[in-house]
Formats: sequence, structure tokens, C-alpha cells
Amino acid sequence: MYDWSEEHQAIIAVVRRFVDEEIRPHLDDLEHNGVPPYEILRKMYGVFGLKEMAQENFKRQLERKISGEEPSREQRAGSDPAAQLISTIELCRVSPGLVTSLGVSTGLAAGTINKLGTPAQMERWGLDLMTLDKVGAWAITEPDSGSDALGGMRTSAKRDGDDYILNGQKTWITNGPYADTIVLYAKLDDGSGDDIRNRKVLTFVLDKGMPGLEQAKPMRKMGQHASPTGEVFLSDVRVGKDRLLGETEEPKGGGRQSAKDNFVAERAGVAAMSLGVIEECVRLSIDYAKHRKLWGTPIGEYQLIQLKLAQMEIARINVRNMVFMHIERSSHGSVPTFAEASAMKLYSAQAACQVADDAIQIFGGNGYIAEYRVEQLSRDARVLRIYAGTDEMQVVAIAKDLIRS
Repeated sequence: MYDWSEEHQAIIAVVRRFVDEEIRPHLDDLEHNGVPPYEILRKMYGVFGLKEMAQENFKRQLERKISGEEPSREQRAGSDPAAQLISTIELCRVSPGLVTSLGVSTGLAAGTINKLGTPAQMERWGLDLMTLDKVGAWAITEPDSGSDALGGMRTSAKRDGDDYILNGQKTWITNGPYADTIVLYAKLDDGSGDDIRNRKVLTFVLDKGMPGLEQAKPMRKMGQHASPTGEVFLSDVRVGKDRLLGETEEPKGGGRQSAKDNFVAERAGVAAMSLGVIEECVRLSIDYAKHRKLWGTPIGEYQLIQLKLAQMEIARINVRNMVFMHIERSSHGSVPTFAEASAMKLYSAQAACQVADDAIQIFGGNGYIAEYRVEQLSRDARVLRIYAGTDEMQVVAIAKDLIRS
């Protein structure tokens, strides 16, 4: 695949029209007035029939779970991955935070439940998250274990009869302040005295309002204001085995492996998010360079501006090629290795930040003003180099995966 098909271009046009008519007019509310993104996202789901598609997808997943059937390579490919990523790219042109909130709820939270959960757990929590009837959060990160999410985890699950008692704190949790359903990772405290770094990791599902569960108000952040982020506190939260995903401490692909699989998907998705930011910055910068005059000459005639535009276009082509490669492989049911996903994430996130910074420089003083939007894209892009693993951790992940292979 080296370009969008006619069908894809038609989808792009429709999504772009929705973004222009239904999202851009509300950007200030999302950015500066603290309006949560969920109603806009639900409207998008309604307009494009995504809710019905999610219901059908859930039905297929549930049938396979009940039958015990392992998905074939074709089933793993699923529906057109290009069509799925188009919405990510187009939304990120205007508000990457919308994609972050959507992806965590319908991807990480719902995906973890549907992969690890029993059929009853899928029906109890998975469907409502996939359809956006409820908002989901995926809680793994803690204040003292950002890049060492699994090894440094301190949130504990202690057996108490047939129940577990959860205690701890999670931070930087996307959708945390408003989540109806929280997928939470905790270390098993079985009283053995084993090194906490090596303890078993369990995955639970919590509901808003449970005794001992506190969801803090949204944090004040540098960027991605359209994606509420907060802390989650657990004080003697009692959960039954029905809230332990798979209802066993040894679910297939559970615990540490579940988290690693989610990191692969999340990191590959960052490339599509980066492409949206880059494409919008390039579009805005070209238009500005054509019309902004200095000493009577459009600034696009000056070589220093041309150099920035050329470098921005090179970054756009490179990230676009990464996304297209990912689409092509996904369409055949192939997933990237840990090293490949980390490499995509590392390069694309850095490219998005550099392109957005260059866009501000091209706009000069105007680039520092909110109404021109490039300052928002620069702030929003910056976290792409932090969440789903910092740049530094991507380097480590790439090298270790290559050495072990």
C-alpha cells in the first residue's frame, strides 16, 4: 500500500467534514473550558455507525471466546485497518486528546477485558466500553514507577477469603476523573515475602463509586486538554473474584504479558497520531508561508523558511510510510514486534514534536497565539514522547528486543 484508495479518500472527506463542522467549533471549550470530550465522541459514533460496528465486532469476539476458538490470521486482521486509522489521523489534525481518550476507553480498557475476561465479564463490561455507552480507564502507571510500570508497581492485591483487598495509587490515568469502568493492575501480596518486583501481576475491573475507590479531579496539563487525566486512589477496596479478569490468577496472556501486548498496540498507534499532527502543521505552515509577507515578499520565498518546509515534508513522508506499512501488515493479520512498535513510536513522536515546533517558528509571534492552533498542536504532540513509554525507554526496548531475537 502506498496511497489511500478511492474508498479511503471518500472516508477521509466525510470524516474531515465532520471534524470541521462538529469538532473545530468546540475546540475552545475542550481546550480552555474543561468540557469533557465524550459527548462529541459519542456523536461521531452515531454519525458514522461506529456503535453498530462495535456491537457486531463484540458479538464475534464473544462467540469465539465461548467456543474457545483461537482467531485465525484473517480474523486477527479484522476489518479494514486503514479505515480504522483514518479517524485517528483526522482527529489528531485538530485535537490529539480526543484520540487519546477514545483509544484508552475502547482500545486499552475494552480490549483488555475482552482478551482476558470470561464471557460473563465481557458482557458485563466490555460491550458498553466498545460502544462508548460507558467511559473506560486503564490504570497501570504509579507515581514512583512511570517507566518501570511493572517492576516498580506498588499497588497491592491481598487475598481475603474469596475476595481481594486492593490498596495503592495510580497516576496519569487517561479518563481517570470520569471513568465508569477502570481496568486496574496490581501486585499480588500473598504474604510470602518475595521481592515485590517479581510478584504476580493481576488485573481487576472496578466500577465508579465503589467503597474505597477515589477518582481525583482532572490534572492541569501542558497539552491534550481534550483528554482528562487524573489520579486513582484505592483504600481497602474489596473485590470479589468476579472482578479478577479471567476469574483466575493465571489467565492466558494475562498480567505482565497483557500489559506488554497493550504497549505494542499503543506504540504503533502513536505513529498514526503523529501523522495527523504533522499533516495539519504542514498544511497550516504552507498556507501561512504563501500569504504572510515580510518586506513585501511572501516568507515562503526565503530559503530559511523553505528549509523548514522541506524538512517538515520529509518527516511527513517518513511517518506516512510507517503508517502505511503498519496498515499493510495489519490487513494480513501481522502485528509488529516489540522493537518495531517502539521504533515507530520513537521516530514518529520526535518527528511530530519537531514539525510542530518548526510550524510555530514559521508563524513567528502568531505561532505563540492560541487562535492559530499550531501552539496547541505543539503542546499536544509533546506528550507523545512521554506516554506509552518515554523516548529513553523506547531505545531500551528496541535494543533489548533486537539482542534477544
